[in-house]
Amino acid sequence: MIVRSTYTHVANLCLLTFLFHMGAETSFGQNRIARISITSNDSIVVQQKPVTLTASIENRKNEPLTGTLTWTVRSLFFKSPWPTEERISLESRQSISCKHTLSMPCPGFADIECQFQISDSDIPIKATYRIGSDLENITSPLTAEKDFFIFWEKSLNQLAEVAPAFQMAHRPNKTRTDIQLYEVSMKSFGGVCVRGWLQVPNKTGVFPAILRVPGYGQNMKPVGAQEDLIVFSFNPRGHGNSQDDVSGKPQDYWVRGLDDRDTYFYRGAYLDCIRAVDFLCSLDIVDQEQLAVWGASQGGGFAFATAALDNRVDLCVADIPFLCNWTNYFKLTQWDEMDEWLNGKQHRSWSHTLKIMSYFDTMNLCQRITCPTIMSIGLQDRTCPPTTSFSAFNRISGPKTHTVYPARGHGLGRDHRLRTWEKIKELFSLTETEKN
Repeated sequence: MIVRSTYTHVANLCLLTFLFHMGAETSFGQNRIARISITSNDSIVVQQKPVTLTASIENRKNEPLTGTLTWTVRSLFFKSPWPTEERISLESRQSISCKHTLSMPCPGFADIECQFQISDSDIPIKATYRIGSDLENITSPLTAEKDFFIFWEKSLNQLAEVAPAFQMAHRPNKTRTDIQLYEVSMKSFGGVCVRGWLQVPNKTGVFPAILRVPGYGQNMKPVGAQEDLIVFSFNPRGHGNSQDDVSGKPQDYWVRGLDDRDTYFYRGAYLDCIRAVDFLCSLDIVDQEQLAVWGASQGGGFAFATAALDNRVDLCVADIPFLCNWTNYFKLTQWDEMDEWLNGKQHRSWSHTLKIMSYFDTMNLCQRITCPTIMSIGLQDRTCPPTTSFSAFNRISGPKTHTVYPARGHGLGRDHRLRTWEKIKELFSLTETEKN
């Protein structure tokens, strides 16, 4: 199993390219005028050790360009230095490179922006890049209220009072005859009906089980067959085939019922995931010592919450997790939907909203995760910034490991998913090496 916290650096050279379009500059309207990109020889750096970033600026016009290049560094972890500026000139079709050196004074992340302001234009060309340092020591103060765990114990007890009424309906599996497919329904918190798709190897035995939980608004469906694994692709309320009692439209989950912790959407959604664990543990064919929960984005937050609230979970896999460290989340991102909700009623305020959300902040729950945990993030993620992910992850008390994809954003790609399936099988002793 996982025995320590480790860091996996997936690539050494990272490149982000931003193309700039400005119709007023040319009679052709959408012709590209210039391009700027940032590269770095490393992304996770040693504290106090200088790291150099290179901006490549390309003039795509048939005439010279002049302007000002500005480097800006922003971080929640240290006081930002003053921006630096330099005048640059590019001949027709010329490309040049400009360097900027900085160091990380403490654990955390820094966003570096390179902006090229063309002299005769009002709109600058921008590129951004993020670096980090000493990720295992990133922390943020907990925001849990005094009755935080009392609230969750009460909520779990209320869930237990709801008879689950598990039902399994066999469905034809058109792609694999060696895998049995079932649509599963059950009653969850508040009597809400939730469903999912269960895939079971078509042979006798007891098997490890994977609970797959969805991203924001995602419809979880059966996956390609995973040999010797039971896979439950589960849809909490408002997702996929779990919309009989709670609609998925509009996709405004994070503001639904937010005036009160008892009515907040994520109270029921977290408890739905616990009910899904109840279902898997009710099956004789599930190995009760090998039960994993896995999700990405919102699903990564669900994975954290499920592992924290239910010690029957033996492995937690969280990709680019959402629902973490709300205080810093809203410092690093901006969402019109949240602003509109706050402005919708006079009594609403940021302080009260963050207090309600603190009960559902996985950072406040993660100390209760004792099972092995795997987290993977995209360093350039602007939707779920790594600051928030590590603020939760570093609170986990059990063995843990993380992987950083330096050039990835809010999505880790097919290769990552395939590697994760193999890692789960390895941990559950299902690889060919283990079998032999």
